[in-house]
Amino acid sequence: MGMTPIKPTRRDWLRGSMAAAGGAMAMPWIVPASALGRQPGRKAASERITMGVIGFGPRCTYVMKAMLPLDDMQCVTVCDVQRSRRENGKKLVDEHYGNADCTVTRDFHELLDRPDLDALLIATGDRWHGPASIMAAKAGKDVYSEKPCGLTIEICQKLDDTFRQTGRVFQAGTQRRSVANFQKAVELATSGKLGTLKTLYASVYRPTLDNSWLPGEPTPPVDVCDWDRWLGPAPWRPYNEAYVQGRWRGYWDFDSGARLLDWAAHTLDLCQQAKGADDTMPVEYEPAEHRITCRYEDGVEIILDFLDDPFGDRKGWINELGTCPVRFVGEEGWVETGDNGGIVVEPSSLRAEVADFSANPQVGLDVGAHAKDWFAAIRSRGTTAANSSIMRHSHIACHAAALSWVLGRTLRIDPDREEFINDDEANGLRSRPEREPYTV
Repeated sequence: MGMTPIKPTRRDWLRGSMAAAGGAMAMPWIVPASALGRQPGRKAASERITMGVIGFGPRCTYVMKAMLPLDDMQCVTVCDVQRSRRENGKKLVDEHYGNADCTVTRDFHELLDRPDLDALLIATGDRWHGPASIMAAKAGKDVYSEKPCGLTIEICQKLDDTFRQTGRVFQAGTQRRSVANFQKAVELATSGKLGTLKTLYASVYRPTLDNSWLPGEPTPPVDVCDWDRWLGPAPWRPYNEAYVQGRWRGYWDFDSGARLLDWAAHTLDLCQQAKGADDTMPVEYEPAEHRITCRYEDGVEIILDFLDDPFGDRKGWINELGTCPVRFVGEEGWVETGDNGGIVVEPSSLRAEVADFSANPQVGLDVGAHAKDWFAAIRSRGTTAANSSIMRHSHIACHAAALSWVLGRTLRIDPDREEFINDDEANGLRSRPEREPYTV
């Protein structure tokens, strides 16, 4: 396959314009001081990364509140298929900048065609994360995509291949790769201070498999909600307002891996990092009533532990450590951490290393740190903490685990070919049919 042509960026266009001028006298551009960043603490516009947003729901609002204060980024446009969400996005952006400059659209192709956009934040539902990221990279944009980044194994493969071919910068929204307490736990595992790793534990939702439809309702005007574009590559079904208000979760057509990836995209991913296995994946996936056991070739296991009450009594875990916990167990010790910021570790000789986390836990997730990592990589043209290759391996492992649960049997995968061994049915589920014209 040949290299996909990279479209020129805004900075490429500006450099070309200046080169064409050849030093000759030209009429000056009259630009508002605000556009040049002449406010205290703001970089000039030419130094800022211009960003657009695709999908502006509750999750995007949370992420944008962390991104907007960063002085090296300027959000200039918001896209959503729902008018109310477009308006909410514009309001948030304009209020932050103190102007009315943010544009809106319901067709994200308009963002792909804009030469003034350097980067895109993609925060749609799962079905659109992968296709929108792929199209954005082909259009010459760098991408921060919320997770799960691909609805299928095939989409995860295509996404990584596309970013490698185009040279664009990708950051998966698995922000715990940039959160201090999780990274300290990973450090304890990778440094050998826990001894040889034996078992890694990842908390996950109990999987669900729902192929039902909600009752059909009258489809609203396209400007209120573009239902066809909301569905995108997913199979057609009748409109129901609950879907577009967030109740698409749990339905096979819209969700990733029977809901398994909602937390596993974070927790299994951290286990991969702790194992030092970002370039590979477990080779065997064995489902059971309360867990899925994922085994590496060397015998180390990841246990995906199904939680019946993930936001309440997380039985078998240290509840005080918060949601999305992980535990890494070695021959000489173990460590556990979660979203409340604290860390519990054994043996006692290691407790001094995590004392600050226990005394002053940073509750919550610093999305800002993950965004800064992305923006820094955009400037350096380097890689990110959760680049497309890291995403590919951990997401495929998540999907393989989910398919073992769906099929109710142990699956083995070749980690290099990313194919299930002697299982045509499982291999057939690595992809799904996509609706025209939304295929990638």
